[in-house]
Amino acid sequence: MDENPALLDSRAELSEFLRTRRARLQPQDVGLPNFGRHRRVPGLRREELAQLAGVSVAYYTRLEQGNGRNVSGEVLDAIARALRLTDAEHAHLTRLAKPKTLKKKRAARQQHMRPALQQLLDSVQSVPAYVVGRRTDILGWNALAAALFGDWGELAPADRNWARICFLDPRSRDLFVDWEQKASDIVSYLRMDAGCYPNDSELSSLVGELSVKSEEFRSLWATHDVREKGHGVKRLHHPLVGDLTLSFETLRLPDDCDQSLLMYHAEPDSASAQGLRLLASWGRDASAVGSQRK
Repeated sequence: MDENPALLDSRAELSEFLRTRRARLQPQDVGLPNFGRHRRVPGLRREELAQLAGVSVAYYTRLEQGNGRNVSGEVLDAIARALRLTDAEHAHLTRLAKPKTLKKKRAARQQHMRPALQQLLDSVQSVPAYVVGRRTDILGWNALAAALFGDWGELAPADRNWARICFLDPRSRDLFVDWEQKASDIVSYLRMDAGCYPNDSELSSLVGELSVKSEEFRSLWATHDVREKGHGVKRLHHPLVGDLTLSFETLRLPDDCDQSLLMYHAEPDSASAQGLRLLASWGRDASAVGSQRK
């Protein structure tokens, strides 16, 4: 038996991704006439998509059946434009159609955060900050991040993972006001990881576990959505300080593109800024008590 099963059947994943992207477009969305009220398939037909991309129907059909081995970058670009893919979706399509062996080999490498990064996190006391890696693994954090999101240090290393926390820990639904959006974002990140590293057995195990334990995860995974969010706003309801509205910035680390530093901040002089100050004070007090008990 294969001890390192592939997460993705590349042909099936390419096929399903193209099908789901085609299904979300209607002829009128792309300037085509809509003849007839009853269409056998949702969204564009294959021949309509092929017309928009400037390729033959037979060629596009082979591609949507998962045969992307010899497809050119120019054709993928044309199909991406026809499907109105985002930059993240375009990159995902390219990875599925033309997977790279190097990426597959790198997937087996263990993730490690440089000690200097943890020192940097510890020096940042006024904003919650953490480093996240592949599979949404949480690799390092500062005290304020622990006070805001929960003490990840109390979890087993395998459970320091945003996907497991979001879908398997009921407290996350109380913490994130827009939990559905948080859940959708996490699944989209996992989809991108799966496209980059189709042979990552740990990712395969994570997806399998969540698919068994969470109906919501199964539903979101089936959408094949992918996206990247470099910045945005999160609304939280913290059990100690109440409602918080925080902006976040995602900074991808230049020496390891699989790791990102996330930092959260509040508008100056806002109620959320006051809430963060209270959490920072509470976190320092808790650390002091913990040190006295050792």
